[in-house]
Amino acid sequence: MGSILRQCIGAWGLRASTIAVLAGSTAGLASLPPMAIGATAVESSLRPAARPATTAMGDAPLPRPESARVTAAATGDAGFDRWIAEFKRKARRQGISVQVLEAAFAGMRYDREVIRLDRNQSEFTKTIWDYLDSAVSASRVSNGRAAYLANEAVLQQIERRYGVPASIVVAVWGMETSFGSYRGSNDVIRSLATLAYDGRRGAFFEAQLLAALEILDDGDVSPRAMRGSWAGAMGHTQFMPDSYLRYAVDFTGDGRRNIWGEDPTDALASTANYLAKKGWVTGQPWGVEVWLPDGFDFALSGRKTTKTPRQWARLGVVGIDGREVPNHGRGSILLPAGAQGVALMVFKNFEVIERYNPADAYVIGVGHLADRIVGRPAFAANWPRGDRALASSERRELQERLTRAGFDTKGVDGMIGPNTVSAIRAYQKRTGLVPDGYASLDLLTRLR
Repeated sequence: MGSILRQCIGAWGLRASTIAVLAGSTAGLASLPPMAIGATAVESSLRPAARPATTAMGDAPLPRPESARVTAAATGDAGFDRWIAEFKRKARRQGISVQVLEAAFAGMRYDREVIRLDRNQSEFTKTIWDYLDSAVSASRVSNGRAAYLANEAVLQQIERRYGVPASIVVAVWGMETSFGSYRGSNDVIRSLATLAYDGRRGAFFEAQLLAALEILDDGDVSPRAMRGSWAGAMGHTQFMPDSYLRYAVDFTGDGRRNIWGEDPTDALASTANYLAKKGWVTGQPWGVEVWLPDGFDFALSGRKTTKTPRQWARLGVVGIDGREVPNHGRGSILLPAGAQGVALMVFKNFEVIERYNPADAYVIGVGHLADRIVGRPAFAANWPRGDRALASSERRELQERLTRAGFDTKGVDGMIGPNTVSAIRAYQKRTGLVPDGYASLDLLTRLR
């Protein structure tokens, strides 16, 4: 892999002096100034604010304000202080040492900025093509290739041990923190304590806070060096504390699982270990772009329908080279922009990346960035760039109008899930539209 990358350096436009610096050390990559990584500026992380809870730790969450609108701003700092005191008693019952608790909560204060960020996430989402324009931009691809070369030796070791392609690991790194450049500067204990006390997702963040204290108790990092995003995601590849406890590894052998430092080795290996434990199939791609035949039955698209590449080929679904897709196992046809955009045949490894972040756009971003890092081409099909994403209020309106028209979406929540897709397809069939199940502005306009 590395030799192939090196043969293409001239074509990628990376300066020889830059490659010499990057290839010489894995420890200094994240501290390099943005323009040192390739010839273009480093871009910001594409990681969402927080992942949903996976498990609970310890006993029931502590009492907290009943309404999400009641925060320390209303109850006063004394309310937060009382909550911290009770939480520390609970943490002691969970086995956290007094020394760790005193160090972790020294000078603790409620962080109103964290709550502002949590409350004010935009209801608007990007279209898949706008998202990929950033996720797989020319600069991110260039920086990803440089990051790969800078860490080539250790990445090859990680790939051999865990069976996860180095390009996938580097792509996750790029998506999460732009190859270590945006790891987050928030005090993780303060952020998690604030979010746990605040109450909107209190149980989840209280579990994460207990996990973070267990990490401190293990001695892998000191309290004030435990830095991350405002929502508590940590290190080069943004592990939440509970995921760290389960999947972080000491790949360097120095006795600590250090995902925070300048050397990304432990973080990259931890990411590979995470994906391996979630079921990564060695040798299988995440997905491949395909062409659909005229008259394709769009009811066959979606994750529920799986067929072998040969079975898909019999229906006219082939790779962009016009040939049957190699036999990577059973796959589904995914249409992230409906009938007018790129069509993908996705395999089990799509689902594995989804365990890192459940958004289809994120998984496609990781997979396509990994492909581009190793020299594969951009998508061949065009996106419907005249369209725009629906706001959450518009998605709810779409569901309401579909249901009133007799196409039940089984609820109005602003989430375009399988029930809404089925309702859209039924409406499209009834009205003579292409039944791709895609929630577009044009569809909403027709329903109005």
